[in-house]
Amino acid sequence: MKAVIVREHGGVEKLLFEEAEKPRIKPDEVLVAVKAAGINHLDLWVRKGVPGHKFPLPMIPGTDVAGDIVEAGPLATGFKVGDRVAVMPGFADPLTEQSLSGQDQLSRDYGIFGETRNGGCAEFMDAPARNLMRLPPSMSYSDAAACPLVFLTAWTMLKKAGVKANDLVLMHAAGSGVTSAGIQLAKLLGATVIATAGSEEKLEKARKLGADFLVNYRQDWVEEVKKLTSKAGVDVIFDHVGPDTFDGDMKLIRWGGRYVTCGSTTGGEVRLNLRALFFKRISLIGSTMGPKADQIEVWKLLTSGKVRPVVDRVFAIRDIREAHSYVESRRAFGKVVLDATQW
Repeated sequence: MKAVIVREHGGVEKLLFEEAEKPRIKPDEVLVAVKAAGINHLDLWVRKGVPGHKFPLPMIPGTDVAGDIVEAGPLATGFKVGDRVAVMPGFADPLTEQSLSGQDQLSRDYGIFGETRNGGCAEFMDAPARNLMRLPPSMSYSDAAACPLVFLTAWTMLKKAGVKANDLVLMHAAGSGVTSAGIQLAKLLGATVIATAGSEEKLEKARKLGADFLVNYRQDWVEEVKKLTSKAGVDVIFDHVGPDTFDGDMKLIRWGGRYVTCGSTTGGEVRLNLRALFFKRISLIGSTMGPKADQIEVWKLLTSGKVRPVVDRVFAIRDIREAHSYVESRRAFGKVVLDATQW
């Protein structure tokens, strides 16, 4: 089969087009003919490398996948050849203590397609049947491939932070996949959202997703948020930027506030005043991925139309290098998706 393979870390030239062996499925798995694959920052890390972390290269990237089942094992119950499906990106041994308690993302063997096991930037991909979600007739493959990772991440973050009606939530990087999903989900929970972004165009798109207040972070965004809140601050901070926003976040969070993060795109080290932490009774919450129950719950919200995919552009998979460069340029609002039928 045709596949994109990363054999060593580096620039976009490390995305290699090769012939690979077609996967052989296990009894509880299916073979998916890939129609679309979403690009996440995780794909960039797999290609570029992360200091101190070892990826099991060579790897076929592609975490978010949608396509058609073309083969099903005898134990792949509930699905059949011809079904249109999306793939849940996270997986673990279903018999670990954590999986059996509904917290599979805490299993020590937890992995993600395209990071620890071959993903969807190929003609075919194998996946356990328990990782499948049906596509309604009205959902396109590209929309489906824009959703699984970012909506799971955002939904779990909001739940862990206990976001509820009338909470004031500051959400950074509105143009990112996670935050464009998070804005919609926070509004669904009844929260008031302050969204930040680096351009007026992105802020206007955030407004259309439901953001109540908009702040351009290229200005003095801390002072702008103080003005919006009459210096009272915010209940929840939803962040994955890291050092560039953390100091300001700690100035804006209310007593008893919750700071939840799923990433740190501007670096891994921040300064933390422990006296402020305990004196203001702040909760610092780390979140990566989420349980399958959250994935199913947020998929129902998507397929019922209560929230919607946010797709910025669709590239042919033959243009994956250009697509990676476009994501790195930070011009996108929402998700960039690959049409996996255009080799």
